[in-house]
This record gives sequence, structure tokens and C-alpha cells, in this order.
Amino acid sequence: MAEPPPPPKRGSNGRLLHKTLAATANLANLLPTGTVLAFQALLPSFSNSGDCKILNKYLTTLLVIFCAIVCFLSSFTDSFIDRDGKLHYGIATFKGLYIFNCDGEEREKWKDLARFKISCVDFIHSFMSLFVFLIFALSVSNVQECLFPEAGFDENVLVMNLPLGAGVLSSFLFVIFPTMRRGIGYANMNFVER
Repeated sequence: MAEPPPPPKRGSNGRLLHKTLAATANLANLLPTGTVLAFQALLPSFSNSGDCKILNKYLTTLLVIFCAIVCFLSSFTDSFIDRDGKLHYGIATFKGLYIFNCDGEEREKWKDLARFKISCVDFIHSFMSLFVFLIFALSVSNVQECLFPEAGFDENVLVMNLPLGAGVLSSFLFVIFPTMRRGIGYANMNFVER
């Protein structure tokens, strides 16, 4: 019986590949997957499966706007595990991190919350996430039938190809401009007070 080949040595190419794969794996946390899931769950009811009356048009428009706002703001959420092992969630501000799940006394323990303040990269991520969500939302057939029933062939071709282009562009920018944010629902929580 032949022995399996030895594992490849980790040289500089191995580290580069590891970094590339790690950055690509984090795209699920950067793209608006949770918002898209909620949007997909509510859309058939709100849009009456594309057979819109006037109230359905308002509900569909409000759903798109609400999910877009959530998608934009979720890029500013962050979390950390304190030295006691307790997980804390918050939203980044220009002064630092505002923690949701603690009281005032507990908040005073952390003097270094300013390191979580909003940066330029946060805005790049939030606008790209918003862009990807809006492209996706406007390309769904129920939204098109409800809000744009008069769309012609050229508009349909554009809407069919735009999500792929937006996904590639946003993935490229997310890899070039990585973020240290660990938003709500981030899968890798193996860190203590960054």
C-alpha cells in the first residue's frame, strides 16, 4: 500500500495562499448575507409575489429601504470577548465603540474603546455592502415586477448581469481593504480584547 504524500512545506507561497484564502473566507461576514436572507423571507408576502397593488408597492419599497439601512449600519458593528470571557457587542462611533449589552459601570472598565472608532475602511465596506444589497434587491423578479413593470429588454439584460459584476467588484475591494471588525454574528470569536 502506498503512503500518502507528505504535506507541502509552508514557505512564503504557503503563507500568501493562507492569507488569500482567509480573506476570501471572511467575505461571508462582509457581504450582506443576513440582510439578504431577511429580505428574501419577507419579500414574497410584501410584494404579493410580484402581483403588486398600490399598498404592496409601498411595502416593498419600505422593505428595500429598511434592509438597505440595516445593511449599511451592520458594517459598523463590532464585538469582543473581555478578559472574563463575556462577549460584548457594540457599534463603532467616531469616539470609539458603544457597547450594547452592558451597563454604565461595566462600560467604565474598558478605557481603550477608542481603538474601535470608525475609520475610512468602515465606510468603504458599508457603501460596498449597501451597493451589493441594492443591486441584489433590485434584480429580484418580484421587486422588478412590482416596482418596474414597464422594464424593457435592455433593462432586463442589465439587471441580469449587474449582480455578478457587483459581487466581483465588492469581493475585490473587500480583499484589498480588509477590516478588523467582528460584527454581530461573526463566526471567528477566538480573540480577547484586540
